[in-house]
Amino acid sequence: MQSKGNKRKRAKRHGFLTRMKARGGSLAIKRRRTRGRKKLAV
Repeated sequence: MQSKGNKRKRAKRHGFLTRMKARGGSLAIKRRRTRGRKKLAV
């Protein structure tokens, strides 16, 4: 069974700002940028 999906929770855990706060997260965003991803974070 799939979950109902809570946008706020999703953004809080995997959102752009959360990613940028953590070192590993900002590196992940950087990698996604170099790859040319359309969506960098949720």
